[in-house]
Amino acid sequence: MAEQEVTLMKGNEAIAHACIRCGADGFFGYPITPQTEIIETLALLKPWETTGMVVLQAESEVASINMVYGGAGAGKRVLTTSSSPGVALMQEGIAYMAGAEVPGVIVNVQRGGPGLGTIQPSQSDYFQATRGGGNGDYNVIVLAPASVQEMADFVDLAFTLAFRYRNPAMILSDGVIGQMMERVVLPPMKPRRTEEEIARECPWATIGRSKDRQPNIITSLELKPEVMEQRNLHLQQKYQTIREKEVRYATEHIEDADYVIVAFGSAARVAEKSIEVARQQGIKVGLFRPITLWPFPEKQLHELAQRCKGILVAEINAGQMIQDVRLAVNGKVPVEHFGRLGGIVPEPEEIVEAVKQLISNTQSTK
Repeated sequence: MAEQEVTLMKGNEAIAHACIRCGADGFFGYPITPQTEIIETLALLKPWETTGMVVLQAESEVASINMVYGGAGAGKRVLTTSSSPGVALMQEGIAYMAGAEVPGVIVNVQRGGPGLGTIQPSQSDYFQATRGGGNGDYNVIVLAPASVQEMADFVDLAFTLAFRYRNPAMILSDGVIGQMMERVVLPPMKPRRTEEEIARECPWATIGRSKDRQPNIITSLELKPEVMEQRNLHLQQKYQTIREKEVRYATEHIEDADYVIVAFGSAARVAEKSIEVARQQGIKVGLFRPITLWPFPEKQLHELAQRCKGILVAEINAGQMIQDVRLAVNGKVPVEHFGRLGGIVPEPEEIVEAVKQLISNTQSTK
């Protein structure tokens, strides 16, 4: 296989190719639309015959996240993928991993809900991903790809961040990005780490006793409240470090923009076309795209609000990221929402009309 290969593939397929190429040790997952191509592609590629990567269809999403917990606890680069209802079932395991500081990767190719909902795309798991969907005070690092290329690129980035901070990391995609086909440059192949490298890089890992080390115990349980409080304070300090160092975002046409659309993932792709249409009509609109949904780029949005007249938050949900946008803007400019529900992806012209309504509302309040 070539070190760098340009090909046409689905976002889900890009995830599968990328996890092999970035040296993943194992994948544990369970089929669910619209992400099933990930495990199907891994089955076709048979990485266990080439890199030694384990690929296992677990009996459920609950089993798969706990397999990730166990593998990652031994210092291995392991991941699981699912879609919205399946990720809901994983929340207990994710909370355990956060509490025990275990670095695994979870991919959520979102579909509409609540409940079983629909197999069509949605972005309605934003709260679940960014607020810590399980119990306790914790955060998961959340990356939001807006292209097939970013689906491939974010696998290695997610592993890097997860191990850097000993924290679960999530790639929050959706059915549009997972199913769409685009040209993608696959990452170069890198070997899986040796046991010696794992022992050196992960001194906390549960890889057994040797003459040079004592066995480690990984757990999220602590019965003494004063000790548990110190553990929680340590986590909060870590989360603050992540907020300071790992914010990522992208912008388009904001230099002269009077109004700004804030969108992530597939909604940002639709917003790009909306901006093109709006500018043809003489409306100066720009795009602010959060790439890390947690940590959220609140400082950058706050600064942007100092020089624009209004913000439209475009999401494929009932309004979730808008809460973070409003907190960041802190009343500096009007912030309004446009979204579609039930798996319906908005048309660019709908977002343009929402921008025009924002302009009208802003002007009428002067």
